[in-house]
Amino acid sequence: MQTAIRTTPSDTMRALSALNARFIHNYVTNDVPGHDAILHARFLCITSKGQYQDRAAYLEFWATGFDPRVIVYWDMRDERIDVIGDVALVRATNKFVARRDGREVTGMTTYTDTYLFENGGWKCIQAQITPVAPENYPADDTIVVSYVEGERQG
Repeated sequence: MQTAIRTTPSDTMRALSALNARFIHNYVTNDVPGHDAILHARFLCITSKGQYQDRAAYLEFWATGFDPRVIVYWDMRDERIDVIGDVALVRATNKFVARRDGREVTGMTTYTDTYLFENGGWKCIQAQITPVAPENYPADDTIVVSYVEGERQG
């Protein structure tokens, strides 16, 4: 029988927020080993186009998914975390500015990362990404972390 490590609700929220920040940093730095360490063995991603990606395909994309010459600005904002027993829903929105075909394109996606607490720690079991319409963009005052040309700001 497993014994869960008891933490206070605030400790749990801090741990999940730190995992979320690590998730984003891993993406911006193409850190596959660091990212692999926070994924559950049965991880699945549902992309913004509705494609299901298993863990192996997801990590293969992760190795080159962020190019700071193309994605010149990236932030994570409007972080929301809910814990229900041994499951946590970590939600936030990413703003990006990308250079495409000689011009800059701005957009946002919202994600929900589902974490499972087992064996004494949280592991991400699913990530789902959804495009955000401009009228639903969260305000700049909700920015948690930002990157310019791949470099963390502040």
